[in-house]
Amino acid sequence: MTHITLARSAATTYAQVGPLTDLSMYRAHLACLPTNIAALWRVVQGIVIHVFWQGTNAILLDDERRRGASARSAAAKLATILALDDRPITIARPPDRRLPATSRDYSLLLVALLRHQGIPARSRCGFVTYVAPQRYEDHWLVEYWNGDEDRWVLVDPQMDEVQQADLNISFDPLDVTRVQFLSSGAAWQRCRSGTLDPTLLGRLEDRGMHAIRCTLIRDLAALNRVEMQPWDRWGLMLPSDEMLSDADIALLDTVAHATVGALATPSADAVEALYASDPRLRPPEAWLTDPDITLWRVNQLQSR
Repeated sequence: MTHITLARSAATTYAQVGPLTDLSMYRAHLACLPTNIAALWRVVQGIVIHVFWQGTNAILLDDERRRGASARSAAAKLATILALDDRPITIARPPDRRLPATSRDYSLLLVALLRHQGIPARSRCGFVTYVAPQRYEDHWLVEYWNGDEDRWVLVDPQMDEVQQADLNISFDPLDVTRVQFLSSGAAWQRCRSGTLDPTLLGRLEDRGMHAIRCTLIRDLAALNRVEMQPWDRWGLMLPSDEMLSDADIALLDTVAHATVGALATPSADAVEALYASDPRLRPPEAWLTDPDITLWRVNQLQSR
């Protein structure tokens, strides 16, 4: 079976919604969605706003915004977005009527909109150098299957024109090259081999091999259509580095190999089998059925 045939086969899996990307209850609201990626990219940017950009820190997080910002599912976020402004989501909102978000939320919403139209898409959790120079910032992107070109295309749904200008972005955020994105699997492998300093990877004080391990497991979950919040931690994320056994590290090496392979030769069956092989790689089922989480993280963001 050729690489292209394998990729096409995997693409059918990622056209299906997961527990956090089902928007079927909003079918009427989404009937007029555009179908091209550039237009959908703009739709997402018109309904959410990053918590650290464009003066978002000045936006008061009332109870409604808190619930929406902390919710895991795209449906719960869309409910808050429409409660803030009930016009069609194709109409960009002013900043004070958008939902505060992280890169994960931009990624989740774009993936949900693409899958709603039957377009294969998946969130990817890794690291980029263009958000914070001199280090690798954890960041969520989107891969969608471009059938005309027979390839997975990387998209950064967060990088609107304002952020592109502020960060001096010279590449096309609708076709991010693999040079600009370091997958969590590749990051794990490079740090394990000693070719990359793990303290350069992560965010703020959360850096190093533990941060990379958490990102790696979230990426595996995302490849299984389970796109968790960037602060969610479970199972094999919880022990300190010193508490990991040789078997634990060997399992993480296997996860890294599988997720790196997903970039070149997508194998939905391989990541699905690995995900099912150990419960420590999967978040609690209750987290997938309850769209909301505790609000401590949102409170923390607002207090900064």
